[in-house]
Amino acid sequence: MSDDPKQSDTHPSGAPWRNFYGRFKGKGLRKSQEAYLDEDLAKLSPGAVDWDVNPDREKIDLNALFGGKDVWLEVGFGGGEHMVHQAVSNPDVGFIGCEPYINGVAMLLGKIRDAEAENIKVHPGDARDMFDVLPEQSISKAFLLYPDPWPKKRHHRRRFVTPEHLEPLAKVMQPGAIFRVATDIEDYVRQTLEEVPKAGFEWLAERPDDWRHPWDDWISTRYEQKALREGRTPHYLTFRRLG
Repeated sequence: MSDDPKQSDTHPSGAPWRNFYGRFKGKGLRKSQEAYLDEDLAKLSPGAVDWDVNPDREKIDLNALFGGKDVWLEVGFGGGEHMVHQAVSNPDVGFIGCEPYINGVAMLLGKIRDAEAENIKVHPGDARDMFDVLPEQSISKAFLLYPDPWPKKRHHRRRFVTPEHLEPLAKVMQPGAIFRVATDIEDYVRQTLEEVPKAGFEWLAERPDDWRHPWDDWISTRYEQKALREGRTPHYLTFRRLG
């Protein structure tokens, strides 16, 4: 399949034809995880996000959803350990997580149950669909943590740090909002530092320690632990939305 998007075609739902690269499901789910999906996922929905239920792309009412709290967004939350940690540590903030990999969604739901976190909403799909329905300048912090590296050069356009993802992300972030990126792939760092400022952000690092050491409220994820075991160096990049 070509990486070039189809310019005129649309999905039968009316959605623009967006190529998606990655897994939707991995190994079989445990019965407990299937129960989490059956019992918890619908009630943690942020609202009508997908094109088949919201073809007019009406915006989500975040004030109704979170009672006027600040809203933070995590793109690709993996197994959910970081988002649950942040939600428990910041009960005065509303969280939205986007993750198309259903095994990761099931893991998150189990962690939400265990932590009794009540300030998280979950979109089990493409973050670009969420960007469509978020009000402009509504997000005060966003996280992109250990995204799929797509290491082959011909696949770099599949990475999140491309205009297709960064431009709509920038639109939904408030002026002055913080965007955190963590990755252990040096070439991903290079592309991030090139592309994120083009989308309307400034990199806040002033010295090497600003990207060599994790944030004060950081919790190491399973992806980071794998990177460390395999001898790769994590980078912690902090950007601020201009405006």
